[in-house]
Amino acid sequence: MSADPSPSQSLALEQELPAPLPPLSVRLKEIAAVFLRLGFLGFGGPQAHIAMQNDEAVTRRGWMSQEQFTEGVGLCELLPGPASTQMGIYIGYVRAGWAGAVLAGFCFIAPAFVIEVMFSWLYFRFQKVPQLQGVFFGVAPVVIAIILAFCWKLGRKAVKDWSRGLIAVAAFVLLLLAGVNILLLFALAAAVGLVLYGPRRPWPGIPGLLPWPLLSLAQTVVATVPPETLTLSSFWGLERIGTYFWPMTLFFLKVGSAIFGGGLVIIPFIAEEVVEQLRWLTPAEFLDGVAIGQFTPGPVVLTAAFIGYKVAGVLGALTATVAIFAPSFAFILLAAPVLLRIRRNAWAKGSLQAMTPTALGAIAAATIPLAQNALLQDTPLASLLALLIGGAALVGLMHFKLPTWLLVLAGGGVGWLVGGLVT
Repeated sequence: MSADPSPSQSLALEQELPAPLPPLSVRLKEIAAVFLRLGFLGFGGPQAHIAMQNDEAVTRRGWMSQEQFTEGVGLCELLPGPASTQMGIYIGYVRAGWAGAVLAGFCFIAPAFVIEVMFSWLYFRFQKVPQLQGVFFGVAPVVIAIILAFCWKLGRKAVKDWSRGLIAVAAFVLLLLAGVNILLLFALAAAVGLVLYGPRRPWPGIPGLLPWPLLSLAQTVVATVPPETLTLSSFWGLERIGTYFWPMTLFFLKVGSAIFGGGLVIIPFIAEEVVEQLRWLTPAEFLDGVAIGQFTPGPVVLTAAFIGYKVAGVLGALTATVAIFAPSFAFILLAAPVLLRIRRNAWAKGSLQAMTPTALGAIAAATIPLAQNALLQDTPLASLLALLIGGAALVGLMHFKLPTWLLVLAGGGVGWLVGGLVT
């Protein structure tokens, strides 16, 4: 009797075997094509980006299973930094190792970076044109509405009980009224999370969730920069980059290492230091930069490129972008296996339980002065128009679920139409 399997058994065995991987060069070309396209079309925020990545990597191409993808999303949500960018890096890592990870991240970021720099140049070149002032008069209230809607969504996720509500309120009060340093605020949140939500067993010491030596160094170096409000750099920024390279690098490394909770959590970090302390941007410029980040593709943290362009031109934009995304690459490339275990660690989970409500309170506190700048205008009529634009945008977001980029464009259009009344 023959021991060879029947044709039907052979087919079943072939279906059970994993498909052989194409050569590395083919996989890298596929990764580049997919993530360049996603980089150009990545509108709608991190949730939309991750949904697009799931469609490409799991549904259409079978690069990973749905379980692998979900595990990657959970890992990226645990980490500080832009989750959708980290997920792209993770997909590239699973598909083609370190080379795939670097290529995926680069191709996802590069198109959005070029577009952001182009809009930054246009904005600062034509900033004083009355029509453009009208456009950004209409855009600023929309940005406030986007932030408030984000706070609402984050609050529904974060405030699960009274203790988390108190953490959010405490963060709001400490940041707005007491002026507590925001990194100290998140360090306190991590400690509170360990006490309230960690496992009930002997104290193991606070896990090193953030690179605190680096953050302290960044605080020291950035603080040495003179606080005068900066004028606009030249296009390339050659005259400024020597002075501001290390302050920008260390500052944006710090931000990229500490923004838990989504891209808009960048707001309190930047509003506190870049706007209020360092005065690299005015409040109006900062709001306009966030708005540009909303109607361009890619993650909102590319607002760093806008800031970098103001400080030191294209070289400054490149410096800020590399620095803010470098922690994301490092976390995935150097620590992915360890972080997958940390994600299941009860102490790490407990510490992070307090991070999200803290981010909620910090964003709410940072929004108040920004809202004053956007809504309280020179005349009662202008203030009323700004309030109406912001209210309409909030209704569009909360009730009609309109995309943020569309609302930003609509707000700019209304601002352009009524610009003669307010400028």
